[in-house]
Amino acid sequence: MSQEGTIHVIALFVAAPGKEDELERVLTELIEPTRREAGCIRYELVRGLGRSAEFAFVEEWESVATLDAHAVSAHLKAMQAKVPGLLAAPASVERYRLVK
Repeated sequence: MSQEGTIHVIALFVAAPGKEDELERVLTELIEPTRREAGCIRYELVRGLGRSAEFAFVEEWESVATLDAHAVSAHLKAMQAKVPGLLAAPASVERYRLVK
């Protein structure tokens, strides 16, 4: 695995008022099945300090291909079906490459 091929992702979710705990539960369900996926190097869920409605997945994948496979996984699709009513705004999912 080369550093040039590694893909980093930050996926940000903002809970609708009163939906913070429910959103956390739904997002937490993704952690273990995703960590078992081929190509997953890092998959962590964090919550904002002083911004308890904000959640972010901090991810690292071996390649675009392994990340693309994750994007169509059954557990990710199941989560996507559950979150629309829990979010204050659409999720933001951005891909990055390590600079240094």
